[in-house]
Amino acid sequence: MLDSLITSKTRLRLLVKFFINADNHSHLRGLAEEFGESTNAIRKELNNLSEAGYLQKESEKNRISYSANTQHPLFGSLQDIIRKYIGLDRVVDEVLKRMGDVEKVVLTGDYANGMDTGTIDIGILGKQLNEEYLDSLGNRMQEMIDRSVKFTVLSDDLPAGIILYNKAAE
Repeated sequence: MLDSLITSKTRLRLLVKFFINADNHSHLRGLAEEFGESTNAIRKELNNLSEAGYLQKESEKNRISYSANTQHPLFGSLQDIIRKYIGLDRVVDEVLKRMGDVEKVVLTGDYANGMDTGTIDIGILGKQLNEEYLDSLGNRMQEMIDRSVKFTVLSDDLPAGIILYNKAAE
């Protein structure tokens, strides 16, 4: 869906990298290694996104580090679009439907670090959760969003990641 609107695969990967988690930052060579692409292609897209104000540059010694510009008026909208593109909104909706008393849903793993690897790791914290539902949900989610989804029921220890749902914040 979004890939038909944004035809540059490199630009789309950069948007996922920086807008799925505003804390993500990287430099040109690191992105080239991570994406397996030439520095020229990535430089071009980084410059385009920076000039448009979506990314901010910060000099660190001999390197320029890039991160999402959280002050940009479209930051929240872009973050929502990227999360919908990945399918995180559908994952949370499906988890909340029949899982039981869900307290938190946390995105962990590669996607929390902005890497579109095809496998989404989701941690769920709650009481009396329907764990049988999780087994079937993983397969259904793969069909719905075209990405593998791995669910983990969490104890009280929350792993590092992005909180997608927090019952206490409602």
